[in-house]
Amino acid sequence: MELAPKGGVGLHFHKTYSEKFDCLDGELKVQAGKAIHTLLKGQSLTAYPNINHRFFNTSDQMCKFLVELRPASRGFEQSLQVGYGLARDGQTNDKGFPKNRLALAWLFEISESNLPGWMSIFEFILRRQAKKAKALGLDMELIQKYVRF
Repeated sequence: MELAPKGGVGLHFHKTYSEKFDCLDGELKVQAGKAIHTLLKGQSLTAYPNINHRFFNTSDQMCKFLVELRPASRGFEQSLQVGYGLARDGQTNDKGFPKNRLALAWLFEISESNLPGWMSIFEFILRRQAKKAKALGLDMELIQKYVRF
C-alpha cells in the first residue's frame, strides 16, 4: 500500500483476522491498543484480532508498506481496491473517505471492520446503509469497476 502524507485510517478492530504492517519506505505510525509505534523501513507490527488499531502517516513524505491478513479476507482486499479506485477517480474527500455514504458503509462492512467503544453505536447505521447499497446494486457496480483478482 501507499499512504499519502497526513493520510491514515481511524481506530477500529477486526474480529476474524490479524493485520500485519511491514514498512517498506518512509515512516508508518501504527497504534495497537494504546501504544503508538513508529515503523521505519524493515520494521513490522501485528494488530491481532479484537485489538483496537489504526495506521497513519504524520510525515510529509509518501509511505509504502505491506499489509498481511491472517487468515486472508477477500472482502478486505476488495475494500482496498475499491477505495483506492474511488480515490483515483476523485470520488473521495480530502481525508480519503468515499463521498458516497452508501459506498463508505458498504466498504466498512466488507472489510469486516468494527468500531471500538462508544463509536460502536454508529455500526447499526453503517450496516443498514450497507444493506441499502447492496439493494441498489452499488456493491456489484463498484466490484465490476474496480476489483481485479
